[in-house]
Amino acid sequence: MKKLNISIPFLPSLLLSVLPVLLIGSTFAQETQPVAMGKFLGAKETIHPDWFKESFLDFEEDVAEAEQQGKRLILYFHQAGCPYCNKLVQDNFADPEIGQKVQSLFDLVAINMWGDREVVQVGGREFTEKTLAAALNVNFTPTLLFFAENKEVVLRLDGYYPPAEFTHALDYVSGKLEDQQAFPEYLASIKMENSSGPLNGAEWLASEPYDLTVFNDTKPIAVLFEEPNCETCDLLHQKTFRDPAAATLLEQFNVIQLNRWADTEIVKPDGVRTSAAQWAMDLGLGFSPSIVFFDPNGQHVITIDAMFKTFHTLGVFDYVASSAYLEEPSFQRFLTERAEHIRSTGVDVDIWKY
Repeated sequence: MKKLNISIPFLPSLLLSVLPVLLIGSTFAQETQPVAMGKFLGAKETIHPDWFKESFLDFEEDVAEAEQQGKRLILYFHQAGCPYCNKLVQDNFADPEIGQKVQSLFDLVAINMWGDREVVQVGGREFTEKTLAAALNVNFTPTLLFFAENKEVVLRLDGYYPPAEFTHALDYVSGKLEDQQAFPEYLASIKMENSSGPLNGAEWLASEPYDLTVFNDTKPIAVLFEEPNCETCDLLHQKTFRDPAAATLLEQFNVIQLNRWADTEIVKPDGVRTSAAQWAMDLGLGFSPSIVFFDPNGQHVITIDAMFKTFHTLGVFDYVASSAYLEEPSFQRFLTERAEHIRSTGVDVDIWKY
């Protein structure tokens, strides 16, 4: 409440007797005045290209039709207003080289993660779009599943990959390299020249030796897998982790930072000793930075393995810190509720800013 600029000794006695009532009434009026809802910013609607495959959502049939044309099938999960889906279409598919590569080497079928169209999944089980997304644990959009001719998923991208990284994924799947090496190994063969050099530091990062079992029964664990000379890693530290809301969330975690290509020794939460590079391989991580979250008992909760800006990244930290995952298995539903809660306090929510 704003302080009244009144010199009390010069007030008439009657006003002095009424003043407490006036002050109480003024305070009550301020407390009960409704707060204006904050704005929701950053959502972007997307018009999908007309070259997307028109499918009856019988994926066994789609896989077979793609094979007949010498192609492979991609299932693309999206949702309305998703700025990352928009970026996939506007930056990736609209790029002449990437667009031509996708059209010539793949059939792409779009799935609305909240949609009600009936689906026949590979394997013959029936779903709707939204129950299929839930069964496949689609937490982020876009999510892309790349199928081989045997109807097996050979690569999954949970979130948006910028053009360069997305091209690596296309080359890996179209080259049918899954029988030769895992996707992280393929990336290592391309990117090992960036394996040495400094990472972004911070005082709240845990120091070596990295024995994650010592954190059991204390706080959740967030393991940052990064690499040197990484623009998206720089943005994570210089933008997202400097957001006003970040400090409160970060202090609720034990945070470990690893060079994903290094042989740094680490003891995982389950007590198994390994190296940072091998752990990243075993986890199947394909993007830098990736963040892997564990609960205080060392059990895996969720992983960020794609490009995410501040609202979504901090949303995952909040999802784990609050243990909301125990009650709400859908991260997207949690994120919607979180945005509404923030807006109810009068604060704007921008899902597309760093």
